[in-house]
Amino acid sequence: MSYAFAAQLNSLLAALILLTAFAMLVQRRMYALLHLFAWQGLFLSISTAVVGFAAQSHHLYISSVLTLAIKVILLPYILHVLIRKLKIHREVETIVNVPTTMLIGIALVIFSYHLTAPIRELSTLMTKSTLAVALATVMLGLLMMITRRHAVTQIIGFLAMENGLFFAATSATYGMPLVVELGVALDILIAAFIFGIFFFHINTTFDSLDVDQMARLKEED
Repeated sequence: MSYAFAAQLNSLLAALILLTAFAMLVQRRMYALLHLFAWQGLFLSISTAVVGFAAQSHHLYISSVLTLAIKVILLPYILHVLIRKLKIHREVETIVNVPTTMLIGIALVIFSYHLTAPIRELSTLMTKSTLAVALATVMLGLLMMITRRHAVTQIIGFLAMENGLFFAATSATYGMPLVVELGVALDILIAAFIFGIFFFHINTTFDSLDVDQMARLKEED
């Protein structure tokens, strides 16, 4: 695989990551949202391996395998079990309607490209063209957290935002040191278990994971 082909493939994978971020932003069905998160993790894992091959950064192969194991297999499985145990089958309501959310998302992507333009002009890395996509993915994940009413979807938004941060690290510097990546991966996995326990207690206490309903109960108290 040549350097030019690796750069084109990485750009294609970046476009797919951004596409899944937009799809997650407008998706209202819980299981479909979870599947999109798994696909985003898969594209991120392949992109990391491609960058590792092109840059001869062998630690990125380990990062790619970790991403595949944690973000494509383990986390979706944990969240799937959580959704099934909590019996979340209905569509999840959003605070902002879908067309408005899409317009905000498009504005964030344009802002990301404008913000990273000076960096792209100065950088000589193969991944310089994907830095804007990484920043946009972070912002779209944050937007998803803000516009969703359900606690589980907010956590998926948080994990999608972390995907964007990882992609940004790969795009800007060919990845973080391996020790840091291992620590972050472990923290995310532990956080997923803690969130699961936390959600079970909330659902048992309030009989709902809708943050608006919990806020109203707090106001009534």
